[in-house]
Amino acid sequence: MKLNFAIIANYPAPFRLVIFIILLLVFWLPVAVPLYLLLENDPNLTTIITMAILYLEFIALLFIWNKKVYKINHWWRTYGLVFTRKNGIELLNGLSVGLSFTFGLFIIEAILGWIKFVPPSDNFTVIVFEGLLTALGIGLAEELFFRGWLLEELKKDYHPKLFIFLNGIIFATLHFLKPIEEIIRTFPQFPALFLLGITLVWAKMGHGNRLGICIGLHGGLVWGYYILNVGDLVNYTNKVSPLITGIDNNPIAGIMGLIGLGMLSLLTGGPTQKVKKPIE
Repeated sequence: MKLNFAIIANYPAPFRLVIFIILLLVFWLPVAVPLYLLLENDPNLTTIITMAILYLEFIALLFIWNKKVYKINHWWRTYGLVFTRKNGIELLNGLSVGLSFTFGLFIIEAILGWIKFVPPSDNFTVIVFEGLLTALGIGLAEELFFRGWLLEELKKDYHPKLFIFLNGIIFATLHFLKPIEEIIRTFPQFPALFLLGITLVWAKMGHGNRLGICIGLHGGLVWGYYILNVGDLVNYTNKVSPLITGIDNNPIAGIMGLIGLGMLSLLTGGPTQKVKKPIE
């Protein structure tokens, strides 16, 4: 049966999203399943390889999807992935804000006596560099998916308040796929993920629909936590409940992280943010 791409553009957003994901899985599973069987003794390597393949297939599918469904050739421009000086500067600005936010949160907790900083190890420079590469990779991958493809699909059908809300809910839900016991135990992380999701949408809306600011902010948050966590720079004093500092030492799974993200959303313009005219 041949898929008629021409009529998909007229389908409601939920149907388009499901069709896209099914197509992605159809391409990915025949490759991923054999790899999981062949590399079952090295789950970390398996995850890295299969996720890399999944993302490459996601990019390839974007070319097919946009050309066949929407008759768009330069889809990356529509998503805000424009290779301009302005977008690059916004990426760097976002990276610095995200990094400063993360360190600022832990510095406040240190002042309050809730954590103690530990001197860095000899390989600290390597950890910083690895963290930067990891952060940029995660920032680009997730933002192209959530604030790129997903957001643009939602915008075609819904008014701003609804597509912002839906983008945040989907972002939080897909990051919260775990056993029900873990969902209950770590639930404070969910509202923080939702707030982060809509904050990144607001950031994009306020920067001419460009994706650089989102990649930077997301990457900066990941980079800061990577440095502190992998570098073992923090010891918790256990003077307050993990509900305040973060369950499992995850800063956004606690009240402090939620307050911090609320402040970050205000910094981006928050609910008052208006869409600015795209500048390429």
